[in-house]
Amino acid sequence: MMKKMSIPTSKTSLVLFLCQIISALDVPLDLSQPPTITQQSPKDYIVDPRENIVIQCEAKGKPPPSFSWTRNGTHFEIDKDAQVTMKPNSGTLVINIMNGGKAEAYEGVYQCTARNERGAAISNNIVIRPSRSPLWTKEKLEPNHVREGDSLVLHCRPPVGLPPPIIFWMDNAFQRLPQSERVSQGLNGDLYFSNVQPEDTREDYICYARFNHTQTIQQKQPISVKVFSMDSLNDTIAANLSDTDIYGAKPVTERQPVLLTPTGSTSTKVELRGNVLLLECIAAGLPTPVIRWIKEGGELPANRTFFENFKKTLKIIDVSEADSGNYKCIARNTLGSVHHVISVTVKAAPYWLTAPRNLVLSPGEDGTLICRANGNPKPSISWLANGVPIAIAPEDPSRKVDGDTIIFSHVQERSSAVYQCNASNEYGYLLANAFVNVLAEPPRILTPANKLYQVIADSPALLDCAYFGSPKPEIEWFKGVKGSILRGNEYVFHDNGTLEIPVAQKNSAGTYTCVARNELGKVQNEVHLEIKDPTMIIKQPEYKVIQRYGHVSFECIIKHDSTLLPTVTWLKDNDELPDDERFLVGKDNLTIMNVTDKDDGTYTCIVNTTLDSVSASAVLTVVAQPNPPFDLELTGQLERSIDLSWIPGDENNSPITNFVIEYEDALHEPGVWHYQTEVPGTQTTVQLKLSPYVNYSFRVIAVNKIGRSQPSEPSEQYLTKSASPDENPANVQGIGSEPDNLVITWEPLKGFQSNGPGLQYKVSWRQKDVDDEWTSVIVANVSKYIVSGTPTFVPYEVKVQALNDLGYAPEPSEVIGHSGEDLPMVAPGNVQVHVINSTLAKVHWDPVPLKTVRGHLQGYKVYYWKVQSLSRRSRRHVEKKILTFRGNKTFGMLPGLEPYSSYKLNVRVVNGKGEGPASPDKAFNTPEGVPSSPSFLKITNPTLDSLTLEWGSPTHPNGVLISYTLKFQPINNTHELGPLVEIRIPANESSLILKNLNYSTRYKFYFNAQTAVGSGSQITEEAVTIMDEGKMAMASRQVDIATQGWFIGLMCAVALLILILLIVCFIRRNKGGKYPVKEKEDAHADPEIQPMKEDDGTFGEYSDAEDHKPLKKGSRTPSDRTVKKEDSDDSLVDYGEGVNGQFNEDGSFIGQYSGKKEKEPAEGNESSEAPSPVNAMNSFV
Repeated sequence: MMKKMSIPTSKTSLVLFLCQIISALDVPLDLSQPPTITQQSPKDYIVDPRENIVIQCEAKGKPPPSFSWTRNGTHFEIDKDAQVTMKPNSGTLVINIMNGGKAEAYEGVYQCTARNERGAAISNNIVIRPSRSPLWTKEKLEPNHVREGDSLVLHCRPPVGLPPPIIFWMDNAFQRLPQSERVSQGLNGDLYFSNVQPEDTREDYICYARFNHTQTIQQKQPISVKVFSMDSLNDTIAANLSDTDIYGAKPVTERQPVLLTPTGSTSTKVELRGNVLLLECIAAGLPTPVIRWIKEGGELPANRTFFENFKKTLKIIDVSEADSGNYKCIARNTLGSVHHVISVTVKAAPYWLTAPRNLVLSPGEDGTLICRANGNPKPSISWLANGVPIAIAPEDPSRKVDGDTIIFSHVQERSSAVYQCNASNEYGYLLANAFVNVLAEPPRILTPANKLYQVIADSPALLDCAYFGSPKPEIEWFKGVKGSILRGNEYVFHDNGTLEIPVAQKNSAGTYTCVARNELGKVQNEVHLEIKDPTMIIKQPEYKVIQRYGHVSFECIIKHDSTLLPTVTWLKDNDELPDDERFLVGKDNLTIMNVTDKDDGTYTCIVNTTLDSVSASAVLTVVAQPNPPFDLELTGQLERSIDLSWIPGDENNSPITNFVIEYEDALHEPGVWHYQTEVPGTQTTVQLKLSPYVNYSFRVIAVNKIGRSQPSEPSEQYLTKSASPDENPANVQGIGSEPDNLVITWEPLKGFQSNGPGLQYKVSWRQKDVDDEWTSVIVANVSKYIVSGTPTFVPYEVKVQALNDLGYAPEPSEVIGHSGEDLPMVAPGNVQVHVINSTLAKVHWDPVPLKTVRGHLQGYKVYYWKVQSLSRRSRRHVEKKILTFRGNKTFGMLPGLEPYSSYKLNVRVVNGKGEGPASPDKAFNTPEGVPSSPSFLKITNPTLDSLTLEWGSPTHPNGVLISYTLKFQPINNTHELGPLVEIRIPANESSLILKNLNYSTRYKFYFNAQTAVGSGSQITEEAVTIMDEGKMAMASRQVDIATQGWFIGLMCAVALLILILLIVCFIRRNKGGKYPVKEKEDAHADPEIQPMKEDDGTFGEYSDAEDHKPLKKGSRTPSDRTVKKEDSDDSLVDYGEGVNGQFNEDGSFIGQYSGKKEKEPAEGNESSEAPSPVNAMNSFV
């Protein structure tokens, strides 16, 4: 929330108003005026006897005043004392002590008088006393022998000094003695022990008195204290005690409170108004009493009451008569209480109600001086004129004294004088000087001319017009050069001449004129007012919660008047930021790095200009894991339970959600901590269940949202009594490891579960469903027992019982186990195979008799393997595959078989011991399937009208090949597909020459194989026939006649024609489509399925979702024209017109596989290079 740092408007007006009233009454120093005391020493002036004494007395007046002094009521002859001088143009006395003078010789009451022709002013009575710091008187201090638990008071009794010394207790090492509710220092300097403890024994209790005025410290002789008890009474202490003392010494017992100070049940206290009231109660008792304060019939003042010295001292500041009354202190412990009532009376030295003020009158005017004071008892008022009691002062017919008022009528210039008012009672006095100055002066304006005032908009503006004149001038204000007099509720006119604009707006800016006039003249003055925009914090810091060691940043973005220069200051808890490099102050932010707990607090951004101040604050909460709990205590000890309590550690600003209690068994597992239980974070005590024969220690861990605390310190140990076991071993099993044994295993009891010494186990077994007796053995320190000579795989009843030296655990429950397994005896019979398709078969078998399994039936395993491929009749390495079918299943599926192959299988039964014998091998064949794609497709020997195709048979024919199918179609330069031609080829062929093709034309080929089941996947390739050699020969003959003029002209025309053709080509490419072949299309697509244009039935554009993308570089056909099936997904884009084609001598096309690749534009079909003339011409073929 934003906080205004400037003084509120009403207070600002009041402060300026009061200040300016005082200045308005000041008479300019160039005019005649009586003396005024401006500076003087305090009434009670304690001086350092080693330094010069300076008694101040300064005054002003016109003409300048002269000074004189009285000492102890008589005139002080300053000139006759060589040690005393008066400063020039001043009344200040300097008494030279450092050159032989003695301060004690100048002790007394001094008063200064400042006088000129218009009157005399006097100072207060200044009492001069040199400070004193006397030494302690020597005394013999006997050792204090105190019984443990008794009270004790060590008296300080410091020497009387001036001013009184400050008392503190220290030891020989100059370390302050620790104080607490039990041991503390009283207001009189004595050290009080409510009850002594053995640790209070020491020989260096030393009381020190510090005299601040002389900067000296006096030391009392050390006091010895020895605390004894009957249990530890030694010979030395016994020698110092009488038989009666020893006989009377009793063990430490608790005692109810008794007040050590003040004594009795009541006392009185007188304090003066405005002082600090200190009331004290210190009590003895065991346990140490606690002090509480109340005011009878009222409440302690809320904002002025403080408790000190562990609440033994009640402090009330700035007391008034309303604080009188009875104050009760109550000391209480577990055995009782005691109280004391202090009756407080607040008296008052005189204090002003209305102090007399200087009076400036013109001849013939009237006026009054008022002097009103109050006090308890009520003070008396007396008047002096020029330092003389008014009763014996020269008479003035214009003056009349009426108690606390002097009335002046028709004054004349001779009526000027200084009057003193003295208000006194038994607790002090007040003295005030006030002059009456009779002057006739025309108006003066004391405010500087053309003074500039700058004010924040919507704030009050106060324009000064300090003036002087006699008679008192009248003040008027105008705005602007020709403005009218200012009137109305929007302005406030103060008696001191100040003009107040309560809420200054932008239109309040301008020039203001102040006019002062009286009967002797008129004067005016101009001042100027500027209105500024207020400073604002538009982005305030926000509340932050941060984990310890994190980083945090507060923002403070401001907006201000452009003519004001703001300064931004950051505070922490209303104090300066720590001097720490972790605090980074930026232009509009504060960043704290590596936050620690001490960074927790309120951060304030303060923006100051010369005119205003704003601030905004935000709280930073630093959270962390809790501090560990402490003070663990065990109570309510029982055989099977105990109560644990603890005190939570600091939660570090994140509430504790729960406490985790852990235990250690020092008897069985020392150093190992186990989880016991947990309780909510609001709970600090818990009853814990215990086991016998465990040496427990407990610790507590606090948990909040941030994490877990460190564990607390362990509690004291608690050993529980022994008992017979409460429980038996768990997880008892009987499983044979061999065909003729039974292995009985169990989970042994943990140490604390044994409940006592001598832990053993009684292991019992008998064959199930046979009328046998239990066989038992007792074992120790093991977790298994092997029974030998058992039949193979028969059920047994098994049980394990715990026992120790004190008895048996309850009767255990029985479990069923089995002796050891052996391999199955027989193989499954009637194995049948049903072939479902070329890759899947189903196998059936009959289950074996359970008695032949000789163990736990786990399932059946099917072993199967491929013998050979029926198409090639070649044997291969046998790789057996295994499928396991769990449980008593009698069939299963065999997936992943190869088509047109011969297989064999067998089946075996499986138990926990292993596999039984295999069934006889069962043979079966899989039917034909479709073949894989041909292993390769090569296109060689391109001519003008033919291409040679070579291919390899499929790697996996999956049956008997009956034929190959070849499909091909031309592709023009706009990547459009031509008619599709299909050729069926016998299965025994491996090459084919295609004739009657168009020259210089690109073709796309689709090739696959067929079995009786159907067609396999296809492989694709592209190739180009060569150009017409006759046209090339014509071009070469033209070169021979290139030197003839007519041919040069013809070539220019041809070049122009080619340029036109290129432009046409570009236009056609922009209008036409592309033919980027889809990646991976040929692996599955049927080339006969082509989209048809709706208008003419021709083939539509061949494209996909990734049109405009060039083929990958690696997809081009290698130079040997061999295409593998995974490389067949090529695109015509790679062979676009941007590639510069060339021909070998034999006419074959080269350069198309140069690897040069250009990314085509997103729109249209233009290449980044110009098309070759050859291809451009071919586009019109």
